[in-house]
Amino acid sequence: MSKKNTGLDFLEDPDALEGKLEEMGDFFQQNRNIVLAVVGGIVLLLAGFIGYRFYVGSQDETAQSELFPSVYQLEADSLKKALTGDGRAPGLLAVADNYGATDAGNLAEFYAGTALLKQGKYDEAIEHLEDFKSSDLLVQARAYALVGDAYMEKKSYAEAADAYQKAADYKPNKYFTPSYLLKLATAYEQAKQNDKAIDAYNEIIDKYAQSAEAVSAKKYKSLLEATVGES
Repeated sequence: MSKKNTGLDFLEDPDALEGKLEEMGDFFQQNRNIVLAVVGGIVLLLAGFIGYRFYVGSQDETAQSELFPSVYQLEADSLKKALTGDGRAPGLLAVADNYGATDAGNLAEFYAGTALLKQGKYDEAIEHLEDFKSSDLLVQARAYALVGDAYMEKKSYAEAADAYQKAADYKPNKYFTPSYLLKLATAYEQAKQNDKAIDAYNEIIDKYAQSAEAVSAKKYKSLLEATVGES
């Protein structure tokens, strides 16, 4: 029975191994500059990556220390101070702008959008909320829903429905999804897309029958169907 040639037979043959090493040495001598350039490039890339991660980490610590006072102002409904600072902390807008690559800077986008929405600055709120990105179950879906709220205030109902759909589709769960679907149905009603509104109500009723929103969905669906039947 013949032994299968794996291409690594030289590992068992000292003479063959010596020949391979000589070939590698010749290759290095002939291509010395190229090999050194490639190795040097890899080292620089690794050093740059490590340095960047260290820089972002240190920046995130600074951003967090500047973020928390502004969040406190937001929770106290001091919206102007939360957004632009109180003389000690720079404010959410500055943190979002100066530390956008950090987790704290990203979170500042969410809080800034929330504050701007409360101020009635809907376009600015949408811009900041759409810049926010997270894998968190609650906060990302909440950001989508707040974008929907801003569009509803602008009476841009189709855009609001798109945003609420994103909120409902993001990691669906029994705790938050029903409320987003209810908002979605309302947006569809305002957009005169009654069939889609009924579909949203049905999704709540069928998938989240135990939720508080299911009671409202049944009520609003019946009212809508009665209105459509009369028209």
